[in-house]
Amino acid sequence: MQEIKKRRIVLASVLKPVNDPRMFEKIGQSLSRHHEVHIIGTTATVDNSNASIFFHPLAHYTRLGIDRILSPLRILKKLLSIKPHLIIIGTHELLWVSLIAKLLLRCKVIYDVRENYFRNILYTNAFPPILRVLIALYVRIKEWITAPYINIFFLAEAGYEKELKFIGENKIIIENKVKKMALPVGRKWSSKDQCIHFVFSGTLGETTGVFIAIDLASRLHAVDPKVRLHIIGFSPLLTVQHEINNLVSAKNFIHFTVRHEPIPHLEILKAIQQSDVGIIAYPSNPSTENTIPTKLYEYLGYQLPILLIDHAPWVAICQPYHAAIPFNLKNIHAEKILRDLKTNTFYDQIPQDVFWEVEEIKLLAAVNNQLT
Repeated sequence: MQEIKKRRIVLASVLKPVNDPRMFEKIGQSLSRHHEVHIIGTTATVDNSNASIFFHPLAHYTRLGIDRILSPLRILKKLLSIKPHLIIIGTHELLWVSLIAKLLLRCKVIYDVRENYFRNILYTNAFPPILRVLIALYVRIKEWITAPYINIFFLAEAGYEKELKFIGENKIIIENKVKKMALPVGRKWSSKDQCIHFVFSGTLGETTGVFIAIDLASRLHAVDPKVRLHIIGFSPLLTVQHEINNLVSAKNFIHFTVRHEPIPHLEILKAIQQSDVGIIAYPSNPSTENTIPTKLYEYLGYQLPILLIDHAPWVAICQPYHAAIPFNLKNIHAEKILRDLKTNTFYDQIPQDVFWEVEEIKLLAAVNNQLT
């Protein structure tokens, strides 16, 4: 790749913290080898060891408060101060201000589409029911209007190609794969207590299957008291946190790690590395049917056997490595699941197409093309 002088690049989001795994650990650190990177997001503990990455933390916002509505204007002020050559936005909420910055600064704009926001708003409980349709329609109309002014779209999911018609052909798929390797692959089934340690990690909510995971672990524990479950992640909805707490308070075999801000990604990876089995239990929902959970890449990267809900595309990804035991919500056989976990041979092949380094090559080429 031809050498170009360092340019200023801003990665910005409204609700994601400045240490967000995709924004900082993956895109930010990859670009910092060649460019000066500025990250704008909510406040969080950061690693300041990289001299090419500068953090611009903003206060946390209430989900439906005036502070969130005004946050894009605060971010616009920072953009005008930094004067970047390229802006990569990670949310629809910054579409308008990024185009204003593009007009004033003559910079390029990349829309990193991390979610199908229309479906996420419409089919989840993030907003009151009466608002969902209106907000979802506004977001989709905004994406259509601003699409001609976006220089290129990054798609975090290959499935978004068929879901998002407004992107046209001006796109590149950069999936949310796991970095190789933040921690070494852990040894499984070797704990001194002889327990089977399950982990459920990532975003906590009804649509991500945390309540299914609790029910599944409870069934398995009823068959084998050595079953343990570690739930580690973050939910922006306090009602979800309280519901999980209420469900697990009387279950001493379930450990719940939660905080009022997103848990550092390295801590989550450490929990994965120290576990025996990962649980992926998303219920059927239009918002996730064409996505690949980041935790699927993480569990594969750490060669963790997976209890996997029987969603055909995810089962197909795991099949070449004998990585997963699929289960059906309507027909759960706890005895068979435990027997298969103890007798099956997992990972007779080491997963290859699950690591960020493959996506990094595409990222650097796309950014280099925009800046030259």
